[in-house]
Amino acid sequence: MPHADSLISTLVAAFVLAFAFGMIANRLKLSPLVGYLVAGIFVGPYTIGFVADTTLAPQLAEIGVILLMFGVGLHFSPADLMRVRRVAVPGALVQIASATALGWLLGRFALGMSDVEALLMGFALSVASTVVLIRALEERRQGKGEVGRIAVGWLIVEDLVIVLALVLLPMIVLPAGAMVDSGALGLSVGWTLLKVTGFVLAMLFVGGRVLPWVLVRIAHTRSRELFTLGVLAIALGIAWIAYQLFHSFALGAFLAGLVLNGTPLGHNAAERSLPLRDAFAVLFFVSVGMLFDPSILVREPLSVLGVLGIVIVGKTLAALAITTLFRLDRGTSLTVAASLAQVGEFSFILAALSMSLGAMSQGTHDLILAAALLSISLNPFVFRLMDRMGGKPPGARPDNEINPATA
Repeated sequence: MPHADSLISTLVAAFVLAFAFGMIANRLKLSPLVGYLVAGIFVGPYTIGFVADTTLAPQLAEIGVILLMFGVGLHFSPADLMRVRRVAVPGALVQIASATALGWLLGRFALGMSDVEALLMGFALSVASTVVLIRALEERRQGKGEVGRIAVGWLIVEDLVIVLALVLLPMIVLPAGAMVDSGALGLSVGWTLLKVTGFVLAMLFVGGRVLPWVLVRIAHTRSRELFTLGVLAIALGIAWIAYQLFHSFALGAFLAGLVLNGTPLGHNAAERSLPLRDAFAVLFFVSVGMLFDPSILVREPLSVLGVLGIVIVGKTLAALAITTLFRLDRGTSLTVAASLAQVGEFSFILAALSMSLGAMSQGTHDLILAAALLSISLNPFVFRLMDRMGGKPPGARPDNEINPATA
């Protein structure tokens, strides 16, 4: 039974250690996400010392997922995606298919997994981290150009595929030994897709009129606190409705952000929710680190190298192939490939859902987390390699870098 102060203890440990290890990662020229994951490992049950409340952390992580997807929706531009759809849509689908196939081959024939577990592992390795990609492009001042539009559009397509998979997976993955009734399964999937379609249309057409009106009414109160609270209530409330309908917080949160993005107050909504989105994103990555058993790096080094190879080599080659096929210039192809050579938050969410359904073992879950931790750490070096091969030359100061002289 959790102690009365478990929430406070968990939050204090998570934020303090995430800050400390995030600073260390930053000094080492790594993504702060690496530091957040390491902080989670330090307060997890697989290391000595203080152990945070492992029952509370996943719930905090769910809020992190909601706010992460809300942020993705707030920054998603359908117009930008339509401009790069010729490359982004087939590119994302080909890369997902390639990584899933490679994961199946590795899991089925080298690691002795079942077909379902091997496919799920490959699928989890196929999608890149939105947070890592956007920050990497901002640091290179490529977030607003053609490279940024293609990479972000590509990743948005991957995110949409994963969100749909999160909705359908509980119906498709059946318990071991259960009989498959194809007719009942088809009806269940069809009914769910119909509900999803209805929910999306309701959000876009009804929510697109109601939510802006609500925000305007709140803005007229001239209260910053009420406006921030209203934005969070919209995000969390719609995510909860989606969870009740499809068991997916992600879809509702994404649609809430997408609807608000198209309103005159969308920019204010993004600005007001940013601090909480950042804070709960940190808690999300810390909670993921808590679930990781680092001993797998010693126990199964070849398996770790195998999944890491899929992420860095397999996904990069797939991206280079599709961008070359569409005749993008060398620098754009190399940069897009480098930006997608990592895995992140959706991989964690998919792996956790697969474990809860009994379709994935703890060991496979740890392999995915190891691949994420290592690929995020190695991503800056992948960019440097691509730069030497003809990508954008380094040297520009990051857009989001703080000038100490003016801080």
